[in-house]
Amino acid sequence: MKISTITNWAYGVTVVLTAVSGIAFIAAADSAREERRAVSVHLALNELGEELAIGAELRTDEARLYVMRGDLAHLQAFDDANTVEHQLEATARAAASLGATEEEQAFLKRINTDVDALEDMELEAIKAYRAGDAATAQEILFGAEHYRDHVKLIDDVRQFRSMVRSRTDQDLIAAQARSNLFGLAARIMLSFTAAVFLAVLYFVLRRRVSLPLSRMTGIVKRLASQDFAVEVPLDGRRDEIGELNSAIHIFRENGLERERLDAERRRDIKIKDLILQMMHRLQACQSLSEMARVLACYAPQMFPELSGGIFLRDDETGALQCVARWQSDLSPSQEFETEACWGLRRGRTHGSNFDEGEDMRCAHLGAGKAAALCIPLSAQGDTVGLLSFDARGGDAKMIRDDQLYLELIAENIALTAVNLKLRDQMTQLVERDPLTGLLNRRSLDAALIRYATGRLMAPLACLMLDIDWFKRFNDEFGHDAGDAVMQSFSGILARITEGHGTCYRFGGEEFVVLLPGYDAERSHQLAEDVRQSVASTSFSFRGQHIDGITVSIGLAIANAGDSTETLRARADAALLRAKAAGRNRVEVSAADGVENEQPR
Repeated sequence: MKISTITNWAYGVTVVLTAVSGIAFIAAADSAREERRAVSVHLALNELGEELAIGAELRTDEARLYVMRGDLAHLQAFDDANTVEHQLEATARAAASLGATEEEQAFLKRINTDVDALEDMELEAIKAYRAGDAATAQEILFGAEHYRDHVKLIDDVRQFRSMVRSRTDQDLIAAQARSNLFGLAARIMLSFTAAVFLAVLYFVLRRRVSLPLSRMTGIVKRLASQDFAVEVPLDGRRDEIGELNSAIHIFRENGLERERLDAERRRDIKIKDLILQMMHRLQACQSLSEMARVLACYAPQMFPELSGGIFLRDDETGALQCVARWQSDLSPSQEFETEACWGLRRGRTHGSNFDEGEDMRCAHLGAGKAAALCIPLSAQGDTVGLLSFDARGGDAKMIRDDQLYLELIAENIALTAVNLKLRDQMTQLVERDPLTGLLNRRSLDAALIRYATGRLMAPLACLMLDIDWFKRFNDEFGHDAGDAVMQSFSGILARITEGHGTCYRFGGEEFVVLLPGYDAERSHQLAEDVRQSVASTSFSFRGQHIDGITVSIGLAIANAGDSTETLRARADAALLRAKAAGRNRVEVSAADGVENEQPR
């Protein structure tokens, strides 16, 4: 056979094989487009289902906030969320245009029904709240039926997304199979062509077809196994391989985005769960320090990339004092004035170093370039402190992305702090005498009941004190002077008995001191110290010196194992004897044998 014939045959076969290879590549590109379409359908339907659930949850949150707070801003937010939800429902009804199957359309119709049911209940609750029936409104929004419908909506959305994922995964696998099949056919055709033109075309096939396809095959396999960390080198060629490379790159980017969205969703769920746990514990806090410990426990779990601290306002000085700090490797101020924080000055959240040169940095944060967020703790018209966060890595995005959660936490912390302060103030009003600041008779009675109901393990001394001739003093100098003397005397009594016992104002000018663990001799000596200190103190009122203030004291002892039921009565009887014996003296109950020391 002539060489020319062989050459012609070789060229003919090459043309045929090349044409077949081109057809195979075109089919592979079509399969790649099918993959993209399957991914697009999956993302569109998956996003639609997720937005329906999120929109319903946002609408529910705004309805609940409205019926709890009555703030019209939440009602407006509810209407806005409801409008967006209606638009999403309209999109769901036209889901066929997005590539949804009849079964998926039916499932979307069921999701729309769930959303409408929740909407009806929320509108009914808002209507009840506007009618003044807040209890019914809250019962509807926080009741079992609303919760059941909400859980059903979430479950239907999850099943819908699972259905879409299953169907689109099958489409994607089928498209990938076709793409691999056509790619294999193209490689075979090109191999035959390479055999004909081994000397020339070998390198072309190897460098331009075989090696790129081999690399993409490995990438596709790893992507098929959900390994989206694989690097997909971009190929700028404008042929089928380039298109396939672009499709694989898009598929990888979509997979990474899906993983990122899933990670964000899981993180949001975790944060919401931790916030709920923290709120439950805040409601059980008994003190501000306990509240601070709860926050310091949960804040690092919710935001491990952020450090922070909580500062509470001192009612006396007005300064902000640090009560808790977490994950902080800096040394910002432990105490600072209100003017040191721009957030407190402005009465709103303030970000420092969110972008270079964007805003002023609060003085209390100290030197540094880390992004920080200061949130005033305000509730019921009162600013009680400050919540401060800073990005440990210096990235402002860490704080900006979580700012809504941080402000929600600050709002709950502020409400808890205000409630605890109000409770402390109420406790002070109930247990303390407003004139002297000492514990009142109610507290004394409660203390004596506690001692009476338990077994006395050590001696308990009771001092009954009465300011001598106090009524005569009031008549001569006036009640304002009497109040001033009463306050000065209370200060002397509290100072001498500090660390030894507890002082109470019994009523009028009478006081009681309980001294646990004190026997007759020690308590008698302490009573003498009080008597002598009062007698030697020169009182003054409005520049006028007042001398001659003395005190009579009655002392009674209950030894270990004795009953305390008559302790105060015995001390009162001893006080009467002290007053009858000339006042300005200490008398011991007749049942307690200690020699009375007469005043000098």
